[in-house]
Amino acid sequence: MSETTEPAAAQAPSAPAPGRESVIDLLGLLALGELLAFERMVFDARLAPDLGRRAALSEAAVGEIRNYRALADRLTELGADPAEAMAPFKEAFRSFDASTSPRDWLEALVKVYLGDAVADDFFRAVAEGLEAGDRALIETVLAETGAADLAAEELRAAVEADPSVTGRLSLWARRLVGEGINRAQGVAAANERLTALIVGGEGTLDALLRRLTRAHQDRMKSVGLNN
Repeated sequence: MSETTEPAAAQAPSAPAPGRESVIDLLGLLALGELLAFERMVFDARLAPDLGRRAALSEAAVGEIRNYRALADRLTELGADPAEAMAPFKEAFRSFDASTSPRDWLEALVKVYLGDAVADDFFRAVAEGLEAGDRALIETVLAETGAADLAAEELRAAVEADPSVTGRLSLWARRLVGEGINRAQGVAAANERLTALIVGGEGTLDALLRRLTRAHQDRMKSVGLNN
């Protein structure tokens, strides 16, 4: 029998579970994202070309507020005030929305499908280092895809019906991911506990951002847009 296999004791130990404050920071950031996504979708629904689509996006927004409530309840269980946990991240979201305000229905759909997806990928990656309960909560929240599915279906139909919109929407999508990644970098740089979650184990912030960019490019292709 070969003796080249290293004993189990030589394997690197697993990273320690993140502290309570780090989990509160992450859940506060995600809770604010869900709350503001609900508000934005309800507002953007007014851009819909007909009442059917307006109702569909408004109904899809309900999932976002349901997610917010689950996260707020967990923050309360951890002894945190949800509003206080969200407050440090308010400016990052405000500046992102101010710089990426959609001009029409299709741009609003791109933001729902592609802009929000960048944030979802960020949370999925960071949640990998959490304990099982909080990781499951985040995975459940991110599994709510009603709005994204609606947006993707509408975008595919729009591109098929009028290929001339592809260039404009592709530029808009690239702008969204650029702004999203810039905000993610800023939030991470300003919060040491979040940075520690990101770079826990063998991860790095740069590696995470590359991962987000690749996923974004795949999503663009899936709805007929160009990278």
